[in-house]
Amino acid sequence: MNLPIVVDLDGTLTPTDTLVESLLKYMRKSPLNLFRVVGLGRQERAVFKSHIADHTSISGELLPYNEPFLKYLKEEKAKGRRIVLATAAHRSIAEAVSSHLDIFDDVLATDGTHNLKGKEKLAAIHESLGEHFVYAGNSRADIPIWKECKHAILVGVPSQVARSIKRQVAVEREFKWPAPDLKVLMKALRVHQWLKNLLLFVPLLTAINLSSFSRLLHVMVAFVAFSLAASSTYIFNDLLDIENDRAHPRKCNRPFASGQLSITAGVIMSVVLMVVAVTMALSLSQGFFFMLLLYVMMTVFYTLVLKEIVLIDVLMLSLLYTWRILAGSIATPVATSFWLMAFSVFIFFSLALVKRCAELVAMDEKGKMGTYGRDYWVEDLRVLWPLGVGAALAAVVMFGLFISAPETRIGYATPDMLWLVAIALIYWQSRLWVMTSRGQMHDDPVIFAITDKGSQIIVLFMVIMTITARFISIKLMP
Repeated sequence: MNLPIVVDLDGTLTPTDTLVESLLKYMRKSPLNLFRVVGLGRQERAVFKSHIADHTSISGELLPYNEPFLKYLKEEKAKGRRIVLATAAHRSIAEAVSSHLDIFDDVLATDGTHNLKGKEKLAAIHESLGEHFVYAGNSRADIPIWKECKHAILVGVPSQVARSIKRQVAVEREFKWPAPDLKVLMKALRVHQWLKNLLLFVPLLTAINLSSFSRLLHVMVAFVAFSLAASSTYIFNDLLDIENDRAHPRKCNRPFASGQLSITAGVIMSVVLMVVAVTMALSLSQGFFFMLLLYVMMTVFYTLVLKEIVLIDVLMLSLLYTWRILAGSIATPVATSFWLMAFSVFIFFSLALVKRCAELVAMDEKGKMGTYGRDYWVEDLRVLWPLGVGAALAAVVMFGLFISAPETRIGYATPDMLWLVAIALIYWQSRLWVMTSRGQMHDDPVIFAITDKGSQIIVLFMVIMTITARFISIKLMP
């Protein structure tokens, strides 16, 4: 007999938790909503979900799906089987999914009075289909329903629960979620972005006096603390920006956007990383702790508010880069040149604009008018191109003033060798912009710099020249 298939949504049809996603979207609208959530949590579950659903929306088109399971459902639908979506998610979410997939004959979901989970879901299924049905679920909460169905479909069910179900009911099919590997975890942490925190070493590298071992040790601890804090904020940003990432041509493959890692796991990872980072910062000094704390606050403010404001977002990114240099100065402690700080602001402003222009070029190639979730339009390229190139050249001018500064002339053995670094900077920045105009720039310039052989050679050359100029005396003029 072709029994109807009743399908659970969260954790089964999609790897994500739509309620948690809705809560994140709700709190992103206003930090005060966090307190409202605490108050609403005392109400009935159905009322709580309805309130959240009234103030947020989940796109069925952008949600990640369990493709092997979805393919199976489509094949069974083609054979004439009845497919019903039964979920504890709010009806607005369930209907959005149903409308997008177009395979469900009926939708059973939570409304303002009934929370369709466990026994309540089972009662709704009996009322709609009777006692003869196949149920597809993923967790312990589905056990009461599996016990009452004719056949079970297991999707990503823990092995212990799966063994228990198999002893009680015939299993029609079993689908397993792939376990996240180390590569996925590293991608979530964005370990490659830790390279940005090498900026903490800049004050030590440009110091007038030779650095002691203790200073080197301090900046290494600072590097780890900043890296862990940065990973925590990256995860936080990914969780809040999950729907925008799903609409992006490359960011849709990020671990949380694609469903490779759960949102709950992301929250836990973010909190643990931040606690470790703060502990390490306090072990260095109170001053560095406040630098790290302010960095985190600026990053969160950027994530919640500033990233959606045109040009303010790139200015904030350039300041966050420069903040790392200041933090390195506090951690060592080593004084930092005014010209070096000005150079940092301009060059990082240029790199941030490279990032935005690369995204707009990609959108233009796809025939889209602008970026999803940001106030940028393809036509803005006419302004952003000269602005970014101008910032790059201004950075070189600031670097030239740094070379001519009295403290540099005193502190470097051969300061004029730094002009070779300035020339390399002109070439490297120009090359980045050419690659961007050709549509060959990754949306993250850091990844491009890591993987691009030309950038690797140029950056290595600049580092070698800087170290040589700092410590080796060469007579350039007779």
